[in-house]
Amino acid sequence: MAVAAVPAGPTDVPALEDVLQAAFWDDPLTAFLFPDERSRSWRSALMFRAVLLHHYVPMRTVWTTSDQAGVAMWAPPDHWKLTPREVLRSLPTALRGLGVRMRTSVRLLAEVDRHHPTQPHWYLGVLGTDPPRQGRGIGSALMAPVLERCDREGLPAYLESSKESNIPFYGRHGFVVTRELRAPGAPPLYAMWREPS
Repeated sequence: MAVAAVPAGPTDVPALEDVLQAAFWDDPLTAFLFPDERSRSWRSALMFRAVLLHHYVPMRTVWTTSDQAGVAMWAPPDHWKLTPREVLRSLPTALRGLGVRMRTSVRLLAEVDRHHPTQPHWYLGVLGTDPPRQGRGIGSALMAPVLERCDREGLPAYLESSKESNIPFYGRHGFVVTRELRAPGAPPLYAMWREPS
């Protein structure tokens, strides 16, 4: 049965933050930001909740499935960076999640932002699928609405992969690695760019 992407709203956030904490539990960047395995799940869920509620969901650019098996958080051209107001609104939740790792997270984000492309593009901020459902086409389905729009409108797309093993998956969708991003002490991130087809 084909998987279809549907828009996600505020009522989907509890299920989606749960999917994302599970999908990213063994991710190198998640392990770096949340080194304590006992608290990693709930702390990372709070981080995902903050960016969902205060950045992506209000833009109406979040996609999921009818059974909330995955989530893709997209930002349209020139809206990838959190505004000062969004930062303030998300700060209490982010602080609870990151705790003493807040300063490390801010430094890492600043380094990644420094290399973010300036050319207008769609930005795939986060893509995750519930681990038992991975490999069944959910991630591809969740990217499809925006990638199709990119092709129609002649716009590129960009992402940073925190897992080297995901590079071939994104490559099948037209993304190519343009650089390796490194912040002091952090695992590498792979910047990937997709030209419209």
